[in-house]
Amino acid sequence: MITIDDFNFENKKALIRVDFNVPLNENFEVTDNSRIKAAKPTIIKILEDGGSCILMSHLGRPKGFEEKYSLKHILNAVEDELGVEVKFVPDCIGEQVENVAAALEPGQILMLENLRFYNEETSGDKEFAEKLSKLGDIYVNDAFGTAHRAHASTTIIAQFFPNKKCFGYLLAQEIKSIEKVMTTGEKPVLAILGGAKVSTKITIIENILDKVDDLILGGGMTFTFIKAKGGQIGDSICEDDKLDLALDILDKAKSKNVNVHLPVDVIAANAFKNDADTQIVDVYHIPDGWQGLDAGPQTLANFEKVVNRAKTILWNGPLGVFEMENFAKGTIALGNFIAEATKNGSFSLVGGGDSVAAVKEFGFEDQMSYVSTGGGAMLESLEGITLPGIAAILD
Repeated sequence: MITIDDFNFENKKALIRVDFNVPLNENFEVTDNSRIKAAKPTIIKILEDGGSCILMSHLGRPKGFEEKYSLKHILNAVEDELGVEVKFVPDCIGEQVENVAAALEPGQILMLENLRFYNEETSGDKEFAEKLSKLGDIYVNDAFGTAHRAHASTTIIAQFFPNKKCFGYLLAQEIKSIEKVMTTGEKPVLAILGGAKVSTKITIIENILDKVDDLILGGGMTFTFIKAKGGQIGDSICEDDKLDLALDILDKAKSKNVNVHLPVDVIAANAFKNDADTQIVDVYHIPDGWQGLDAGPQTLANFEKVVNRAKTILWNGPLGVFEMENFAKGTIALGNFIAEATKNGSFSLVGGGDSVAAVKEFGFEDQMSYVSTGGGAMLESLEGITLPGIAAILD
């Protein structure tokens, strides 16, 4: 794997695809700068070599030029995090941009305007990619969050740098972390999959059955499995068209000697709201008019034992409706179990939107081995897909 450590950037201009698609409030202030922070080591290494950096990113999903999606709004946040002045141009291609890029001195940083102001970015237009490529000497992809998209700046552009392309530290770390779970991790390997629907996780489950020793299934998808096994699930969420599939997954797991762990009890509520009446019930006997919204105490005790013996842990998806305080306890408890296992030497990777959100919300971020920066990219990696942004560098 070729990374920025394989290059000396002295007097070179690094054209870096970063993922600065960060959340902004109504005053256009950055509310979570994790993605900017994650790109910092790559940028600093290049500056310390005596090179300069040209940063390209998208922000949101603009339709043409939309001022509210301008990267000028995040300029201060980027400067604050890097501790270096960042120049900005109100475009990403064209003569003005080429002139500013050409005049960059070693140690300087230039940030381009939102790539997605051009439809050519998302359509993977070759001419657009070539115009971008003129700005730098070495292409660095450090944007895992968009590595699953064959866009101009993430994939197509690499062909214009046949021997001058590499991964930044962030993207390299993402690849290594996934490899650790999927191929090189110490056994026993545990995958914890939560979330509402089995259908969104089918390919992941099928791909990881050959890699894991234990599989914990939690969250809303639990009830599709429980109903498939003959349980009464009350008003709990369920994909009735996936009952046969659920049984098929359990059979496949058994044939591959994978231990599947399902909840045995749940916190059930008589309405989908935080202040609903609740009771702890057997997961196979949820009364009519009640729905399971969080893992129960016996389930958590069982899951804790499984997490404790695991040496490599993948966590994707919450155990309950953690957005409601009264149904967040299971997800918080699971976070504590994984944090404890990590402290005792296990490797833990957290990936996928909801679990990453939960980890951040409940303060577990620094207690996990690695928290992925890419939702869709992470899920496609777990499905066994080689991401186009990664393939373009390896090619």
